[in-house]
Amino acid sequence: MMKKLMYIAGAGSGLGLGAAKVFGRRGYAVVLMARGEARLRREAEALRAEGIEAHVHPADAADFPAMKERWDEAVRLYGEPDLLFYNVGITAADADAGPITAETLMARYAADTAGAYHCVRLAATDSFGRRGGAILITGGGLALAPSAAYLPLSMDKAALRAMVLALAPALKEKGIYLGTVQVTGVIGGSGRFAPEAIAEKFLELCEARDAAELVY
Repeated sequence: MMKKLMYIAGAGSGLGLGAAKVFGRRGYAVVLMARGEARLRREAEALRAEGIEAHVHPADAADFPAMKERWDEAVRLYGEPDLLFYNVGITAADADAGPITAETLMARYAADTAGAYHCVRLAATDSFGRRGGAILITGGGLALAPSAAYLPLSMDKAALRAMVLALAPALKEKGIYLGTVQVTGVIGGSGRFAPEAIAEKFLELCEARDAAELVY
């Protein structure tokens, strides 16, 4: 039996790696996509040490033409995914980022939200639907309780939530599951918000396929 294939856009060392481990243990091969090839290679080695098939494919989700080129190349090299996990997000506090200008908002939106929509469109082919493909999006509690200290991220997570809830019914008609977990705490450590603990919630959503949103 062939392994299922998972593409992770925003495959960082936190939730991205946690999701790769959780789904990899369920038999998925993973394609790690993000900026920073050296870091991706370290993550791939960690996954392979656990017996998980992992491939490195650097890509910048905020650069839409380049992302399409890299996506198409990945499909040629590894095959069309069965699962897309979109985990791109700029999470720095606004106080650490300097003045929040309209240009700041546009740049953040490109990565946090428009990039997600672009990847959904890349993934949601007819053949993806025929195979019962799934798309998972990392949401955030700021979508439900926005903060002036994280203004761009609050706006972007709210827009992401709206996107998922709007598109999920239409994609379901094509055989595609779309869902999001609204993560209401800081990701990290070994407790409730440990990367693998959150990734298990994504797995639950993906396996049940009966709700577009889980608040965690």
